[in-house]
Amino acid sequence: MFVKSVMVNREKVYTVTPDDPIEKGLEILERYTVDALPVVEGTTYKGIFTWYHAYRAYFYSGQTKEEFNASTKIKDILVNEDVYLGIDDVYEKALVEVSDFPIIAVVENSEFLGIVTRFDLMNQLQSAFGMNQKGTRITFTSVESEGRIGRLGEIIEKFKESVISLVTFDETDKVVRRIVLKIRKKDNIALFVKHLEAAGFRVLDVSED
Repeated sequence: MFVKSVMVNREKVYTVTPDDPIEKGLEILERYTVDALPVVEGTTYKGIFTWYHAYRAYFYSGQTKEEFNASTKIKDILVNEDVYLGIDDVYEKALVEVSDFPIIAVVENSEFLGIVTRFDLMNQLQSAFGMNQKGTRITFTSVESEGRIGRLGEIIEKFKESVISLVTFDETDKVVRRIVLKIRKKDNIALFVKHLEAAGFRVLDVSED
């Protein structure tokens, strides 16, 4: 999956300019109940404006609220000028970059194209784990060796299971890999699990939702 598949296009994004007064940025944040805004000059990306950095700057300014608001512009406290994603970057990179911020900009050749939000990324994670569909969740381990996922696929095909999601963990040099498989509910789960174990998969948990 690529960033462009989870991106909010710029036409739908609230923005501010570097020369806007800080009061305008704060008013937009409050009005639309968002935590951060892209800072854009024309179509050129300049950075991110957030509640946190605005109040941090005010705290250390030594000024009254009125003095700070009157003398401070967005460009004085914007951050992440050089932190952004390309439209063809992979989804996993977005997960890493957005860990400390509610949004991250999508930029190509300095042109602002849109944003990826932490909320949208969490929705995609929920989808990857099949959390939006009811089914049977089977957690098991497998020895890390060639052909194990293929063997799992053969068992799934044999029982004509409908897969909602399949996620693997422990992408390291560990010998054992954890796997979470979610399939649609059927009355053959016990037999399916038995075949998994017979094929060398160690089943840790089976649960339904």
